[in-house]
Amino acid sequence: MVSVAIMGHGVVGSGVAEILLTHKQKLFSSLGEEIYIKKVLDLREFPDSPIADRFTKDFEEIINDLEIRVVVEVMGGLNPAYDFVKRCLKAGKSVVTSNKELVAAHGAELLAIAKEENVNFMFEASVGGGIPIIRPMNQCLVANNVREVAGILNGTTNFILTKMIEDGMPFDDALKLAQDLGFAERNPAADIEGHDACRKICILASLAYGKHVYPDSVHTEGITHITLNDVKFAKEFGYVIKLIGRVKKLEDGKIDILTAPMLVPFKSQLSNIDYEFNGIMVRGDCTGDVVFYGKGAGKLPTASAVVADVVDCCKHLKARRFLFWADGDGSNIISYKDSVSAMYLRLSGTDAEAKAAKVFGDTVAVRSNNEVAVLTTEMTYSAFEEKCGALKECGIEVLSAIRIGDM
Repeated sequence: MVSVAIMGHGVVGSGVAEILLTHKQKLFSSLGEEIYIKKVLDLREFPDSPIADRFTKDFEEIINDLEIRVVVEVMGGLNPAYDFVKRCLKAGKSVVTSNKELVAAHGAELLAIAKEENVNFMFEASVGGGIPIIRPMNQCLVANNVREVAGILNGTTNFILTKMIEDGMPFDDALKLAQDLGFAERNPAADIEGHDACRKICILASLAYGKHVYPDSVHTEGITHITLNDVKFAKEFGYVIKLIGRVKKLEDGKIDILTAPMLVPFKSQLSNIDYEFNGIMVRGDCTGDVVFYGKGAGKLPTASAVVADVVDCCKHLKARRFLFWADGDGSNIISYKDSVSAMYLRLSGTDAEAKAAKVFGDTVAVRSNNEVAVLTTEMTYSAFEEKCGALKECGIEVLSAIRIGDM
């Protein structure tokens, strides 16, 4: 029997407990031992829970219990999760977490502690919820040099954009619907401003390229400026708009990473991933494009990934699983100003189409009422900004600017 503790009994934590209790025989068959929930840490009380007698409000009961070998952290946030996880690892307990904020901020440090203490720090559920991605990248695709990772990493924004695309629903109405359905928080800033997706692409970039990528090193844009006019123009050109987290390795060994809305071509496997679903494309030099698809959040999908890590930890109590990256200082990341992309612009003003062609050279344009949408050729973002400045000097207003994704 392996004793475990669960820190947090919210949506995911209660799902982890439920799976460990209801799938006990299935898990026993896989592991050869029973996984026993010895403690559940939460400030609230759950008298109707079948394990109500195992709840505690005191973290010290977990850290001081030598029988607890694996600890699940599903509290979220950095405080007190960071301190608790760090102490558990230093106490010789393996830790499983779904906390992308924790992994994105402190992953390198916590992995180093786990290595030093010969325990495991695992976080499959931190990126894709119920979608397997950490383990496939770390094991199944290990023979590949990963050229690029790009994905729809946030179900809230994908739901909002899908309603705008399919139903012509304005952004504010789509956001309210997402909140009413439970896909968006009351304060949706982390989702709609792109921070949640940024944390996830940072984790995948760190895993793919071996050095920790901190979110404050990554240029991040949200979807709040996307309008129905942008959606309509994108369709005219053969694209849909998605919030994409993307990292690619350049020829000089540095990486180009950002999170931003992008025009995704209809032919892309990511273009048909709608509503609250997530999709992650890994481009390997041997495999080509491999896409992972599924629900990126939710009680049982996320809990399923957490429990899989728990089982893995229980199987490797005496031998570490190799999951590691070094700390990073951002020196391997190029500025977003040097990132190269074709661009979409929505413009207004007299002779906007002709003036855009003069400033940008070869362009493709579509006109609707008093606005013109233009697709440019590839250029650095700094060059694009300079050309936008030249357009403004010609009396043309740039209403919107979105990158075009090559995926």
